[in-house]
Amino acid sequence: MAKPAPNKDLERLYRESGWTLRQFAQAVNRVGTEQGTPLRYREPSVHQWLQGHKPREQVQPVVLEALSRKLSRPISHREAGFSSHEGQPNTSSSTVGGLVDLGSHDMSPSRRAVLGASLFSVAMTIPNWPDVVGRMEAAQTSTSLRIGSSEVDTVAAMTERLSELDDEFGGRHARPMAAAFLVNTVAPYLKADARETVRKDMMGAAAFLCYLAGWMAVDEGLHGLAQKYYVKGLELAGASGDHSTYCHILRGMSVQAADLGHGNPAVRFADAAAAVAPGAEHRMRAFLTGQQAHAYAVLGNRREAYRFLQESTSALEKAESQTHTFGGYAPATLAYHESQVRHELGDTEGSIKSLESHFRLRTRDNDSRRSGIRFTAMLAERQLKLGHLEAACASWSQVLDDYPTVKSGRVDRSIATMRNSLRPHLRNSRARDLHERARTAMPAHLST
Repeated sequence: MAKPAPNKDLERLYRESGWTLRQFAQAVNRVGTEQGTPLRYREPSVHQWLQGHKPREQVQPVVLEALSRKLSRPISHREAGFSSHEGQPNTSSSTVGGLVDLGSHDMSPSRRAVLGASLFSVAMTIPNWPDVVGRMEAAQTSTSLRIGSSEVDTVAAMTERLSELDDEFGGRHARPMAAAFLVNTVAPYLKADARETVRKDMMGAAAFLCYLAGWMAVDEGLHGLAQKYYVKGLELAGASGDHSTYCHILRGMSVQAADLGHGNPAVRFADAAAAVAPGAEHRMRAFLTGQQAHAYAVLGNRREAYRFLQESTSALEKAESQTHTFGGYAPATLAYHESQVRHELGDTEGSIKSLESHFRLRTRDNDSRRSGIRFTAMLAERQLKLGHLEAACASWSQVLDDYPTVKSGRVDRSIATMRNSLRPHLRNSRARDLHERARTAMPAHLST
């Protein structure tokens, strides 16, 4: 076998990064661990890559993401000297065609891995509002299908039902249904003959369904897949002129980045959402600035975090006298954001007080069962951090009472965190009992 030629493209990126071979390997290993596939590369492996031996196909996206994070820009397979990534859905050919490719891959668990489903990209390029507003390519219309407002209502109603299922039971079962609905029903509607107003309404409805599919993918830890859904949603929202959904999706992307601890993209997405909604009504302004506060806190910018938290508080106070609501943003949500800001900035005791305030304020009308479980687990983790073992056990006991009712990746991970956190305290009988309850409650593949 002929010796491969040195990879000059990868060598150039390596030099630009300023890394040593060891630092390059460590960066790749960190990204692999984040996406749930721990890697143990060392200097010799990186040296081989530079000499022309390509990483395994499933590792290539991890290498590209490590470089993207270091260089603060997207790095493609071609730019790094890797061959084209076969099997990747062609999401650039058209908005509708790309949506069908994406949903079709998501419907098949065996093909989902090809998407780099768990890999969050900090340098993902998002379409700006001026670039997508009213500019979706002309889809080839169907001569056999014509749609009207009733089909738009069907998509909106189905999206609402899927959202209810996701809130109540988690997205593990609901998201494949959403993907199938996108491919089999919504995509044909987007290509169907219709009045221009109906076409735009259909694109707006499809955009929000893409947002929901992305949100459910986040729940399962499929962060790369979620980002792809979000970008398709942005394209459709812009094409329909739907400012509200466009902002909603950008905010969701910021929530995803902030929860993963990526401050720069969290701020970038949150600021982008606020920038395209300068005249938003008070409740939506609170909705957007609350997330900006959380994002800046993740970045470590205390001044901006508390400035935006105050803006959110003021906007919500003005909105409370109004009957219109947006996105369920309410005093309970603001208390949650306050808790997250305090936690990110090192005030664990303050974050606990804000979470307790959240639970006093939350209602069943605007808060889901899943979020209640997640936030209670979050409260327990912070109580234990302060050494309040009994309080933490009481909170975790509530989590385990509700755990069997929800099929959610994030809730599963909260239970795994509970077990790990309780291990040093197994001499305490209550902690030992909870640890055992968690072990028996978790799915077999997670309880090892």
